[in-house]
Amino acid sequence: MIAFTPWPEDDAQRYRAAGCWIDLPMTDILERQCRESAGSSADGIAVICGERAITYRELDAQSTRLAAALARRGLTKDDTALVQLPNVAEFYIVFFALLKIGVAPVNALFSHQRLELTAYAQQLQPKLVIGAASHPLFADSAFADVLRALVPDLAHLLVLGAGLEEVLAEEGLVPAFAPSAAGEPAFAPSAAGEVAFFQLSGGSTGTPKLIPRTHNDYYYSVRRSAEICRLDRATRFLCALPAGHNFLLSSPGALGVFCAGGAVVLAPSPEPLGCFALIEQHGVTMAALVPSAVVLWLQAAPERRAQLASLRLLQVGGASFAEALARRVPQELGCALQQVFGMAEGLVNYTRLEDPEDKVYTTQGRPMSEFDEVRVVDLDGQPVADGEEGLLTTRGPYTFRGYYNAPEHNARVFDADGFYATGDLVRRSADGYLTVVGRVKDQINRGGEKIAAEEVENLLLRHPGVLQAALISVPHPLLGEMSCACIVPRDGEDVLRPPLLRQYLREQGVAEFKLPDRFRMLPTLPLTAVGKTDKVALRAQTTIQ
Repeated sequence: MIAFTPWPEDDAQRYRAAGCWIDLPMTDILERQCRESAGSSADGIAVICGERAITYRELDAQSTRLAAALARRGLTKDDTALVQLPNVAEFYIVFFALLKIGVAPVNALFSHQRLELTAYAQQLQPKLVIGAASHPLFADSAFADVLRALVPDLAHLLVLGAGLEEVLAEEGLVPAFAPSAAGEPAFAPSAAGEVAFFQLSGGSTGTPKLIPRTHNDYYYSVRRSAEICRLDRATRFLCALPAGHNFLLSSPGALGVFCAGGAVVLAPSPEPLGCFALIEQHGVTMAALVPSAVVLWLQAAPERRAQLASLRLLQVGGASFAEALARRVPQELGCALQQVFGMAEGLVNYTRLEDPEDKVYTTQGRPMSEFDEVRVVDLDGQPVADGEEGLLTTRGPYTFRGYYNAPEHNARVFDADGFYATGDLVRRSADGYLTVVGRVKDQINRGGEKIAAEEVENLLLRHPGVLQAALISVPHPLLGEMSCACIVPRDGEDVLRPPLLRQYLREQGVAEFKLPDRFRMLPTLPLTAVGKTDKVALRAQTTIQ
């Protein structure tokens, strides 16, 4: 069994008794769809990828064939895998194939490079690596040699597409899909209470840590998310952000859509023109974006509104969403907005589809499960009153109990009661809705005065001349830190003068110490792999004399 930190037995029994944990592996998602269509000619579309439309039976059959091929190569339960694939149907085929033989993968984002992949390989020591020839790292054999040197037990490296055929002639992904005339080896998923796969932490600094997710906890998160979002067989979900990201996999993401029998429409990126064409072509009803992508969609929408006629719901998550932008979504995109605040470690919050506007536009929702436990505390761990800013801590049936092989870090982020300190600064209303103020690491300490970066960013985004804004800390010899506002002006705004922006912030009632010490005007803001503003890069580019 792959080592992980289990839930206390009393909690585990409680979650089973409540029906949260149903002791089935996540392969049940496909099996259930196939059972329901057995004896019928009806076989719904599961995945649309370019010109391909893959049904549930085909997805099940192709993942089973790959599982058998991997089992023939010696992959077995409790092995691990490192997978890096773009937004293609093979992502889901590989994911379910690995679940079927009990191999626990970590899904690297396609934008990850040598630094990230070698770090994951060192942590996980995988027996299997799957990549794509379209990625520079797998275009030749050089990186494969690096991985083999780092991972002595690495037995197989499969590549989607043409990259390593000469070096790995029998390890190509396409041959693995072909049925075998030989007898198939026996294989089965890992137990429901064991590790199904690993997620990556969403930290913006350093190499992400690995998060073990069990079948029981993740399957509950998927089922409950699909229920809250009211998914059904008519759902057509656009996956334009990285398919392996927790948001796009389970909130409710592709797995939630598969639970409901709907279809996932894959897009290579959230670029609006391509996405709008897919929405129109396939009658997409639902999409999920990060705020930076929403900005691009809002810019492109006025001349292409007719293409969005089928879109009913836009989920926005991954970062705090400014109220000024939130209010534009229904007006300019013609669909409802749902805010999602979740984390790969577990807790997911949603605004509900029936919520009043003030909840949808000004909060990031409330926990999805009645068994989610949330404490908002000060830096000493003491509870703060509702409405006051504090650090979000949580535990529950789908919130993990420890990072993989990281005892020292776990000791810092978990308290004695098993509550996980998320690093998010929030305010909680009396009825349990959370408003994200910022991150602890985004808190600027200006001579002892604390500034929550996102508070100032949201005020700046209300200015009609500001398209995007990021407030960062910059070292200062006397104050310790000073603040710099990095601004992307709207089209036609040739000059946004700092004195006028400071005056604007004063008019919003902001405290003087929160006014940015410096402003930088930029054509774009750098983004992380999942589309969040890359404040590490901004800080590296910025100094205050």
